Amino acid sequence: MTTEEHTGLRRFLDRLTATDSELDAEELQRDSAKCGAVPAGQCRRGQVVSVSGRLRTVAYTPRTNLPTLEADLYDGSDVVTLVFLGRRSIAGIEPGRQLTARGRIAVRDDRKVIYNPYYELEAPR
Repeated sequence: MTTEEHTGLRRFLDRLTATDSELDAEELQRDSAKCGAVPAGQCRRGQVVSVSGRLRTVAYTPRTNLPTLEADLYDGSDVVTLVFLGRRSIAGIEPGRQLTARGRIAVRDDRKVIYNPYYELEAPR
């Protein structure tokens, strides 16, 4: 068996034994790479990045001074929280929606955050 055949067999066996969440993470990472996004797991504070993935959660946080809408974007490698200041809701920003977001990475409570990102919604699948 050649090295290439061995690698292909190993990949096939890995996919057979992978969980649904592992397969989903792999698919998200492939989709993210196709559109040229930076993997969320590699993003560092201060970088201006483009990240692409699926929204896991979306929550409105009423605050006395400034309401916020927060959405956790998962790309298969890590989560980046998108924070929309002064917003209660945004059409299309909902759990399960695919999108690409651009902005500067900040860190809040040990979480990667992009404040008021520029974003593009993907067509529903």
